[in-house]
Amino acid sequence: MKLKKLSTLLLPFMLVAQLYGQELRPEAFDLIDLNKPGMEKTRSLIQEKRFSEAAVALLDYYRTRTGINHPEVDLDKVKISAEEQKWADDGLKHLFFVHKGYQPSYFYGEDINWEYWPVQDNELRWQLHRHKWWIPMGKAYRLSGDEKYAGEWTKQYIDWIIKNPLLTPTKEEKASMSGEMLKKLDNVRYAWRPLEVSNRLQDQTALFMYFVDSQYFTPEFLTEFLVNYHRHAARVMGNYSQQGNHLLFEAQRMIYAGTFFPEFRDAETWRKSGIAILNDEIKTQVYDDGFQYELDPHYHLASINIFIKGIEIADVNGYKKEFPASYLETVEKMIMAVINYSFPNYQNPCFSDAKLDFKPEMLKSYKRWAKIFPRNKQILYMASEGKKGELPSYLSNRLAKSGFYVFRNGWKEDATVMVLKAGPPAFWHNQPDNGTFELYVNGRNFFPDAGSYVYAGSAEVNKERDWFRQTMVHKTLTLNNANIEQTDSKCLLWEIGNDTEKLVVENQSYADLKHRRTVFFVDKSFFVIVDEAAGKATGDVAVHYQLSEGKVSVNTEKLKVSTLYTDNNNMLVQGFGGKETRLAEEEGWVSYAYRQKNERPAFSFRTQKNNSEPVRFITVIYPVSKKSPCISAKFSSKSMEDNQVGVVLKINKKKYELQAKW
Repeated sequence: MKLKKLSTLLLPFMLVAQLYGQELRPEAFDLIDLNKPGMEKTRSLIQEKRFSEAAVALLDYYRTRTGINHPEVDLDKVKISAEEQKWADDGLKHLFFVHKGYQPSYFYGEDINWEYWPVQDNELRWQLHRHKWWIPMGKAYRLSGDEKYAGEWTKQYIDWIIKNPLLTPTKEEKASMSGEMLKKLDNVRYAWRPLEVSNRLQDQTALFMYFVDSQYFTPEFLTEFLVNYHRHAARVMGNYSQQGNHLLFEAQRMIYAGTFFPEFRDAETWRKSGIAILNDEIKTQVYDDGFQYELDPHYHLASINIFIKGIEIADVNGYKKEFPASYLETVEKMIMAVINYSFPNYQNPCFSDAKLDFKPEMLKSYKRWAKIFPRNKQILYMASEGKKGELPSYLSNRLAKSGFYVFRNGWKEDATVMVLKAGPPAFWHNQPDNGTFELYVNGRNFFPDAGSYVYAGSAEVNKERDWFRQTMVHKTLTLNNANIEQTDSKCLLWEIGNDTEKLVVENQSYADLKHRRTVFFVDKSFFVIVDEAAGKATGDVAVHYQLSEGKVSVNTEKLKVSTLYTDNNNMLVQGFGGKETRLAEEEGWVSYAYRQKNERPAFSFRTQKNNSEPVRFITVIYPVSKKSPCISAKFSSKSMEDNQVGVVLKINKKKYELQAKW
């Protein structure tokens, strides 16, 4: 493009820029390596101090550049769902989609109030600054060509920059701030938390592609964009989270920043920083059994995709060699962990803060993973819904370091699968729930875990979170209904491959009370659970159970609860203990998604511990197709101090002598 032609383009660009509050930011040129190929015209104009024309030339460079690939955006194959289209159209009216737990969207004002906090849930305020409706607006613009989407996006983009300054005052400066400035400073905690900043770093690579050809993406706007983007990357670089999935997200998105915008002088530093962190953290955050150390199935899945996204963008742009072979080997092991703990309907246990991932979502993931690991026949089997590949060679299996134990009699829809969680200490997303489990039988999850409902915020929000976190709403043992004080279970026995498979785990749940849980998987069809509590502590000891939503029959005299589904697929739960053991109904809720909860049956078997003598419970969990069996059970072992557990069980007329020794 000739300079004369560049000059003639300035007037309409300037008019649009003035209309939308855009200003030329000459400092943007200092952030760019103008010696890169293709920058010759821009460099020459800057040397002549013709900054407006230089900005036009730079925009022309970005609109025509080649050789930069985005693994998740193909402009020739843009698709938008009906839901995304609604988010885009609502976004035009400042009805912002912020969080799926808060729908319909809230109105943030004609003059956008980025500090509006309609519900005192931190997630609602943090995630406002992830701008989730912008990508849908970009897709809508790309598909329709309607400039209203681009015009509104650029206005919102500049508005956000103006109203959300990155304030980093010294202590002395902070002490002299007015109330209004202190409010702005508090807003930094939400708008500029590194996790949200990194989210914007990644999304803006796609937004750049969607909108760069718009008349509203002016040369002035480009300089605003570049300065803001660089500020974002610098913010993350200097403020990485200390650990966990936040650190992984931030590092992966720094790879995006440094790879998609190699023109920045700091781009190589950004890219190498992100790659170095992922290379280090995959060795730190992933146990040798393949599970991510937060012990949350949802964040485990997120971690897999973080590691994959990091290497994907590096690969399509020529940097794959910066990852060692062991990196992908670990990711493959993480995927195998998912296969191991998932139910035949592709759903995951909702342990810790996990949300329920459904089959369509999981199939997309498996198909993506199968492309990366084409030789893995188990991943291919899951990706193809059994049409290709092969099943794992094992049934029951465990992730020993993470403390996930899986009893399984098959991989198909009619299988019986129990996943029990009894592992080491973890982090914020983990819950005080050691010993809890989920049990899937013939297409139904009869014992879904509690979930999390919400994360954190006001006292009212925290109260809701605390309800779902408490130990007594998980399938495990409590003392006086209090939360267990330690989650550090040890495996004493794991014995599989026989007619009766066995697990024994032990956790010092309270300072003066140790909980030992033994699980017998009998005839690969039903379960006998023995819970023993020993120590000096006294008080009310209870073993809690919560069932899936639906009606139940409760027999307090026989310590028996039965589900009442009409499809001949039911579950009997019957308790056995000392004379003082009683059955108590409890409040029950389950949350499969953020701020969504369903009422469900919950109950406990409980007794009074009056001295240092151990208390023990037997629970039989028996699938029922039509008529419930007649069950009796009693202990054949004497004390928890012995390294064995023995139970004599009778189902109708069939007798079982169950014993675990270690």
